[in-house]
Amino acid sequence: MIEKKSESKIIRWGIIGCGNVTEVKSGPAYQKTKGFELAAVMRRDAIKSEDYAKRHGVPKFYTDADKLINDPEIDAVYIATPPDSHKFYALKVAQAGKACCVEKPMAPNYADSLAMYKVFKDKDIPLFVAYYRRSLPRFNQVKKWIDDGEIGEIRDVNWSLYRKASSVDLSKEYNWRTDSNVALGGYFDDLASHGLDLFAYLLGEIMDVAGFSNNQQGLYTAKDAITACWIHNSGCTGSASWNFGCNEQEDCVEVVGSLGKIVFPVFDENPIVLHADNCKTELFIKHPDNVQLYHVENMKEHFLGNSLHPSDGESGLHTSWVMDKIMGII
Repeated sequence: MIEKKSESKIIRWGIIGCGNVTEVKSGPAYQKTKGFELAAVMRRDAIKSEDYAKRHGVPKFYTDADKLINDPEIDAVYIATPPDSHKFYALKVAQAGKACCVEKPMAPNYADSLAMYKVFKDKDIPLFVAYYRRSLPRFNQVKKWIDDGEIGEIRDVNWSLYRKASSVDLSKEYNWRTDSNVALGGYFDDLASHGLDLFAYLLGEIMDVAGFSNNQQGLYTAKDAITACWIHNSGCTGSASWNFGCNEQEDCVEVVGSLGKIVFPVFDENPIVLHADNCKTELFIKHPDNVQLYHVENMKEHFLGNSLHPSDGESGLHTSWVMDKIMGII
């Protein structure tokens, strides 16, 4: 259900966890969206919390998440902390009766995601998940090509994502993204979740999936090599390989149809390419400066009752299920 708001009502947001992702990717989008206001931020480090607020022109800053969540002048909360704390904070936001957007992945596992989904659904409060690729023009152009039948009936999707081990990885310096207690799949949880969620958006929900995972490098506790195959509700098959210890970088998706194919990267800002009717069409569609801008603007449209947001608690829950199936957790 869409909670319809008045055009004139300003929705005042608070951010819990104003780290790097909020500096450019997301935080400014809440200030640029008409009808939204970034009214408060929270970080446990008082100096960093105050610094962020001053640099971004945010009127309030906290070191206590509960105080931000229960501030009567905050209408909605964006949770931008590591995924192992998403459920903890989201349940508090739901208890306060406020709308919530949570960073992706929705939670470290399906069980936590389900608990989050249920409480917001039971209270009829909007819950969004920051799978912002569903709102980006370049991927909606890919969806348009698919929906318009440009490549005929969809047969298969394949994704290869390879990355070099970073200097942090090689140093074995602590990184929560590769701590198995926070993210069992490591960079897979952080990056592959984007692509798998996007495929469900483009091609329909994934009905069954299986995978294998391994730690090949021994640089950290999380997995670094994962492979999977699946089938969508349309009958389209899918497969992917993710490896974070390769000698070079690759990010390539191929959606193959009965009349052609579409090739694009999930992360790299290269052209999207349509091969059909013996012709090749390349389009370069630039991301906005704040990559979550359209995702945030779509939340405003949701509140106004103009459209349903493409990335909500239900779709985020589905992606969590897919991820856990690949990792063999369920």
